[in-house]
Amino acid sequence: MRRCLFERRIQTVLMITTLVMIILRFLLNEKGRTNPDSIRFMRTSDAFPVIDNTVTPLGYPLSLKLFSIIGIGEFWGSKFLGIVAFLFIVYFAWKKKFYVKETILVCGLFSFVSIFSYTMSEVLILPFVFVFLFVARQIIIDELKGAKAFLLLSLMLVILYNIRYSSLFFIGAVFLYGVINFCKHFGKTFVFSSLVGFGFVVLYKLLFIDYFDEKYVQNFLNIGLHPTSKLLVELFQGLATTFNPFIHIANPGGGIINYAIYGIGFLNILLMIFLFVKGKLSESEKFLIFAGIIGIICSYFIQYFYSVNAIDYRLLAPFSFPIWMVYFKKLYGIFGKLTYSVTVLSLMTGFVFTWLSKGNYLENRRTITKFLVEENLEKGPIKFYLIDEQQLNAVQIAELISTVNPNVSITFKPQDTIKKNVLTPHKVLRKIKIDTNKFQ
Repeated sequence: MRRCLFERRIQTVLMITTLVMIILRFLLNEKGRTNPDSIRFMRTSDAFPVIDNTVTPLGYPLSLKLFSIIGIGEFWGSKFLGIVAFLFIVYFAWKKKFYVKETILVCGLFSFVSIFSYTMSEVLILPFVFVFLFVARQIIIDELKGAKAFLLLSLMLVILYNIRYSSLFFIGAVFLYGVINFCKHFGKTFVFSSLVGFGFVVLYKLLFIDYFDEKYVQNFLNIGLHPTSKLLVELFQGLATTFNPFIHIANPGGGIINYAIYGIGFLNILLMIFLFVKGKLSESEKFLIFAGIIGIICSYFIQYFYSVNAIDYRLLAPFSFPIWMVYFKKLYGIFGKLTYSVTVLSLMTGFVFTWLSKGNYLENRRTITKFLVEENLEKGPIKFYLIDEQQLNAVQIAELISTVNPNVSITFKPQDTIKKNVLTPHKVLRKIKIDTNKFQ
């Protein structure tokens, strides 16, 4: 009894610490944990019901729209959503007795703290991925059967695709696992549910994407975008940082520190493989690992003909999550409560990194808000001029502006700079000073 009480206290402390770290992660970032994609998400949300673009599904922008309607705004709504997503996952795990210890351990890793504090769609998809994994597991252990199992699994696959297009890989994983295990009681349910998922993808393409953007495929599909030599290096770096429990960001400038970061991640992957091969896996554990691996493999090959960012911890988060869950379960079976030290060290590392690289978002927000008010640009459309996408420091200014006025778009046309609602880095920085740091 005392041991159980002690472990619950550890879990409670980890949950509270994780929650605090999520908040600190975006408050101590000079632009509130946003990136160029965040600009598009908040602009899409602000423009709805007008469809701004079809680059991503509407699930995440619509969730931000709800917060905007109740007066919170897209930016603060995205942060509130991250906190709710974290709390929901932990609560659902506890309520359903589904990988409770492992969920607390995974959510406390610095990489997932960074996800929950981000204004990105991974924040929204993780809770639904968790419910999807639970539903699949219930079907596998025969707790969900018949039409109910088919409907719930189909519904989860459709919901996932409406948040991120990469959920197509989960649909494929369910289909393959169902085909491989077709003779087992859950095989047909997996196959037919995945066919519903595939059918929805086709209808979504025909009725939504083609209607609003006829040239979507032409613009985004391009065979031979990157050479294999480059993609394999990025795959190794992405996997090594994704599965590094302490540091998920390599130094862009290179250096010996990156060898340590990649080395820890690589050794951790080897340990994962060893434990998965040596230990006996249940049928549901096999599916969790299978779904994660298929997602990672597809994320790699899609780069050959679809324009996406290089593989990193964020893009792989929905697929690494189930692998981390099973991994921590195996570690706990060997080391017991000592397993919690991994997440404790991860949070400590994250705090040190966050503090050393801290900016001041609230101060920057006040500064940029004052500037926009003086320029009469606190509302309405704003264009931000860039010479090219490689102007990272300039892009950060646009990201910061979007946290105050979400109706921001990027322009590369010099002739636009004469317009009143077009800002340039020079126009902004000659009037205000933004607190920045060299790490984030």
